[in-house]
Amino acid sequence: MLNTLLVSLLFSVSLLFAVGCATDNKKADTPEGAFAIAQDYEKEDRFEEAVRRYQEVKNKFPYSKYATMAEMAIADAYFKQESFAEAQVAYQAFKDLHPKHPQTDYATFRLAMSFFRQLPTSVDRDLTLASSAILYFDEVVKQYPNSTHVAESKANRAEALKMLAGKEEYIADFYYTREKYDSALTRYEGLLAKYPNLGFDAKALSRAAICAKKVGEPNRARRYVADLEKRFPGSNELSDAKKEVQ
Repeated sequence: MLNTLLVSLLFSVSLLFAVGCATDNKKADTPEGAFAIAQDYEKEDRFEEAVRRYQEVKNKFPYSKYATMAEMAIADAYFKQESFAEAQVAYQAFKDLHPKHPQTDYATFRLAMSFFRQLPTSVDRDLTLASSAILYFDEVVKQYPNSTHVAESKANRAEALKMLAGKEEYIADFYYTREKYDSALTRYEGLLAKYPNLGFDAKALSRAAICAKKVGEPNRARRYVADLEKRFPGSNELSDAKKEVQ
């Protein structure tokens, strides 16, 4: 009796599976159905299978609107999976293929975010991708001023810019602590020129003044002290610079 029930149960499950597969196969014969199947996999966080299914939509129905939708969906699936390098490539491809598409602002924003999400948490690491993130955040802000992604683009751009400024400060401090004052001066001046008003100015001015004094340029040093006194009166950075320069 038990064996009979078990066989019956297995048969029922097999039948349901076969019906489900047949239904999926039938759906896959249309662009709408094939796209819906891919979406189902994505909703289940089965991203690799979802990407494969979206690729099938592109390949089987290249002239359907669902082919373009699948291109964006592939990029989004990679992004959700945190495969940001792959997402970066996919969003860039979408932008290149569809420069006038209504979602180009979204693709540009997500392209910037794909670079942004690959940045390390520490400024002593490689920050090369920060410049690319800033480039595309700028594109969103300037070319799509009415986009819903402008505010987040501005905020993330500022964060990426601060990371680059922190990197410049890190290098400048490296030279300063090793008494390589000529190299440190160049870096602090670069920090002031390229990344103003991000919270690094007082220290950069103070260190630039000290470095200038150390390398035998007192007039240059005094100019930095004067700037410090004007912009950051009463600051510790001003006090530190005056001790060395005057």
